Amino acid sequence: MTANTVEGLLRRLAPQVLGAVVRRYGHFDTAEDAAQEALLAAAMQWPKDGVPDNPRGWLITVASRRLTDLLRTEQARQRREDTVARWTLPEQWLAPGADRPASASDDTLILLFMCCHPSLSPASQIALTLRAVGGLTTAEVARAFLVPEATMTRRISRAKQRIKDSGIPFGMPPGSERTERLGAVLHVLYLIFNEGYVSTSGPSLQRAELSAEAIRLARMVHRLLPDDGEVAGLLALMLLTDARRPARTGPDGGLIPMAEQDRSRWNADYIAEGVALITEALPRGATGPYQLQAAIAAIHDEAPHAEATDWPQIMALYELLMQISDNPVVSLNHAVAVAMVRGPRAGLDLLGKLGADERIAGDHRLDAVRAHLLEMAGDRVAARDYYQAAALRTTSYPQQRYLHARAARLTDDQ
Repeated sequence: MTANTVEGLLRRLAPQVLGAVVRRYGHFDTAEDAAQEALLAAAMQWPKDGVPDNPRGWLITVASRRLTDLLRTEQARQRREDTVARWTLPEQWLAPGADRPASASDDTLILLFMCCHPSLSPASQIALTLRAVGGLTTAEVARAFLVPEATMTRRISRAKQRIKDSGIPFGMPPGSERTERLGAVLHVLYLIFNEGYVSTSGPSLQRAELSAEAIRLARMVHRLLPDDGEVAGLLALMLLTDARRPARTGPDGGLIPMAEQDRSRWNADYIAEGVALITEALPRGATGPYQLQAAIAAIHDEAPHAEATDWPQIMALYELLMQISDNPVVSLNHAVAVAMVRGPRAGLDLLGKLGADERIAGDHRLDAVRAHLLEMAGDRVAARDYYQAAALRTTSYPQQRYLHARAARLTDDQ
């Protein structure tokens, strides 16, 4: 098995291993350290020695042994040597192979709700879950929050300490509390999916393993709450969006915009599943933002070609979404829909107003959309300048290459 294959397997198993160790021993902070050391050991051994028959069990065993060592070290700092010599581990700290076998269940979902405990601030809930469940590095989480890595390290450490101090049991929260945490859980999964579908930085446009993990977790939440419309909406949105992934990049890894993609390469099974989910969810109860976004994605996916896209319906759905979601990215997408229905100048007028919103004023997406609409309007010089400005603001190499190429094409055509 290659190192890349092992890396993908370890990323999938990481939250399961952490969840299993926390379930058995508690000590969230120390358990994460132990799980990380087990993953590191596997990354070094498995490519040359082969993957064990039960890789998850191997990781849990190694992590549990390491946790026991860490706990003994912690205890040694707190007690005298003669106390340590007589110390016996409490039952809940028993090492693998003692009285209890490792649970075969996947504790990832429980870990997800634990990270979204109400004792944490919303920002800490999201950051901790991205780190512990989503498998993002602290640096990647920091980029998602637009803060320095050192700041995010402190935030995550404080969140883990707060969970430790709260003494909450490792298990699914009761129904009423589960409902309170659900909004944060869905937002976390949405962020994990987005980081996988459009990486914030680096050489690759997308990280399929993160998108797949977000979809897997969303399926788990949907099985737990099958009648919740927003859970179904989020899962549908992920499926309908990820369906386009095979056609989003060319052989060289370059970005291909949706209008130019080969739609025969889209994942038809994901589209069918996503459409079925959102079709069933929309008539039930109040309609939330994930359902509306999924409905928009379904319209895109069901169009046989770009020219057949029902832009008036998309524009109307974005207007509904703007009524319940104060999100500048929604407003940006609405401006695109307006441009497709009423012409580029109408869209540019909306962008002028959106430019005053400091939440998105410095975002490369605003410049990129402005460039696209200016190109549609025939102002090639201004479009080129905004494509170049957008390229300077993004940290994603594929997006930089795409935006520079758009600018160069306009220069060459003059």
